[in-house]
Amino acid sequence: MRAKEFAWRRRPCQSVPVLPDELTSPEQFEAFRRMTPQRRLALGESLYWSAREWKAAWLRAQHADWSEAQISREVTRIFLHART
Repeated sequence: MRAKEFAWRRRPCQSVPVLPDELTSPEQFEAFRRMTPQRRLALGESLYWSAREWKAAWLRAQHADWSEAQISREVTRIFLHART
């Protein structure tokens, strides 16, 4: 994909390429603003645990010979050192 097909979000130290249809809409912003802090926290926590489950599933597919303990340790290591 060419760079001009991406919309760029500017942050103080970061530029992230985002497809135009992935940009947060005004309606989505409003929905998040109406949520209670507890609800936003619950959604964030749910997303975090889903991401860990997806990473574990990917690792299982890549390393069929690994035990669940090895998968768990690797997921923990990956998330401990993640940067975004």
